Amino acid sequence: MKTVYDMAVIGGGPAGYTAALYAARAGMRVCVLEMALAGGQMTTTDTVDNYPGFDGGIDGWELGEKMKRGAERFSAETLQCEVTACRLTGEIKQLETRTGTIDARTVVLAMGASPKLLGIDDEARLWGRGVHTCAHCDGRFYRGKTAVVLGGGNSAAADALYLARFAGKVYLVHRRDSLRAEQFYKNALAASPVETVWNKTAVAFAGEERVEGVILRDVNDGVETTLACDGVFISIGRQPQTALVRGQVALDPAGYIIADETTKTDLPGVFAAGDIRTKQLRQIVTAAADGACAAHAAEEYLAQAGIKA
Repeated sequence: MKTVYDMAVIGGGPAGYTAALYAARAGMRVCVLEMALAGGQMTTTDTVDNYPGFDGGIDGWELGEKMKRGAERFSAETLQCEVTACRLTGEIKQLETRTGTIDARTVVLAMGASPKLLGIDDEARLWGRGVHTCAHCDGRFYRGKTAVVLGGGNSAAADALYLARFAGKVYLVHRRDSLRAEQFYKNALAASPVETVWNKTAVAFAGEERVEGVILRDVNDGVETTLACDGVFISIGRQPQTALVRGQVALDPAGYIIADETTKTDLPGVFAAGDIRTKQLRQIVTAAADGACAAHAAEEYLAQAGIKA
């Protein structure tokens, strides 16, 4: 007889594996569907300093492996595969993979959100060597140094203000002559040492082994100049990985799954955890918290349906 899991989790990041841990520990039969490495975006971070319990920091890949082993300790299964389609309505949800169909009574959507990148020369080559997308993750490396933030929205403004706490100099570079950020952030920036560079776009990075500057092009006259710096933080938004479920669950205008702190979506038995859902802060610790909430909500859903895990 074909296996019907109590919970299938799509995505093996901190949200996914925390959901799997809590659910498996509660006696549910759980599988995690992950097509790459355990840990999601954590695996691109050399040192995670802001996750509780590791007073000396921890490598992102190692933290992901620890989360995976923690869930598997309670018999959660990891299936290395890509989900290509899904049917999320009905009592039994079906997830299509290249090796077959996974059936589950509940589904946790934990596919995450990827930072939008510039797509310019040397972006990939200098990634982690002066090119970053998370100020809270990597900002500590720029104490007393010069950092550049690229962007003009709330996230870019918040990143610049955060970096200004310890960096020697912070530039906020925006392609327009006014920020898209809310007035609160505009006021905070005006009262801070952050220097805003208007009407410029980044077209390349300077430096061989690591970033030594960013080459900016004036949007009005096309003149290019080099702004010397030690690090660049790209803060131009994120792209939620919701293509798989578009048209099935409700999304907000930015493409994130609409779900509150309960992680419940508008579909019974379907939950959204981590960076993929609408939320104020997207960090490892908040993703893990979502995973715990999703497992609890799924357990309640099964109990109300009269299904004993």
